[in-house]
Amino acid sequence: MNLILLGPPGAGKGTQAKLLSEGLGLWHISTGDILREELKAGSDLGCLAKTFIDKGELVPDSLVIKLIEKKILEAKGKNGFILDGFPRNLAQAKSLDSIFKIYNLSIDWVIYFEASQKTIVQRLSGRRVCKVCFANFHLNNMPPKKENICDYCGGELYQRPDDNEETIKNRLRVYLKSASLLIDYYEKQKKLFKVNADFNAEKVYQILLKTFEEKKPN
Repeated sequence: MNLILLGPPGAGKGTQAKLLSEGLGLWHISTGDILREELKAGSDLGCLAKTFIDKGELVPDSLVIKLIEKKILEAKGKNGFILDGFPRNLAQAKSLDSIFKIYNLSIDWVIYFEASQKTIVQRLSGRRVCKVCFANFHLNNMPPKKENICDYCGGELYQRPDDNEETIKNRLRVYLKSASLLIDYYEKQKKLFKVNADFNAEKVYQILLKTFEEKKPN
C-alpha cells in the first residue's frame, strides 16, 4: 500500500507516518529526513541542496523530486511507502505522477489531516526541536526525559522562531490557500479522504486502520 499524507503544519502527519510505518511495515519517506540524510552523507544531491539551504533559499522542486524518486526506487518491491508531507504543490503532484507512470507505481490513498487552528497553535507553540539530530518533542504531549535535553543524542532542544502564535496562524493561512489545489487534484482521482486530526495520535491511528480495512477492494 502506497500513501500520501497531507495536512497543515502541526496536524500530526509525521506522528501518523511513524505509527503507520511501524504498524504496516511501510517505508516512511519524508523530504526533511531525506535532505538531512543526503547532507550528512555528503552526496552529490546533498551538496547541491546545501548550496540553496546555505543561502536561506528553498530547495528547488526539481531537486526535491530527484531525492523523492531515489527513495521511491529503494522502496519499490517492498510492502509500500508513505510520502509524509509531499507533494506540497500541484506541480510536485504532477511530477510525482510522472515518476509513478515510469516505474509502474500508483498511490492507493491520499490522507488529508484536518485540524483546527486552536489545535495547531497548541501543538506547534509547544514543540521543541533538537539542534543536533532534529528530533521533535512537545512540552505537554511528548516531553523529553530531561528538560531541554534530547532523549536520543543529548543535544540541546530549542523552539523554532516560527513556532509562535502569530507566525503559526499565518503559516496555516498560507498552507490552506495552496493546499486547495492539491485537495481538488486528488479528489478528482478519487483517492483522497479526510480525517479529523484534532483527536489524539492513537485515536487518529485507529481511525486510519479502520478506514483502510473498510476501503479494501472486494
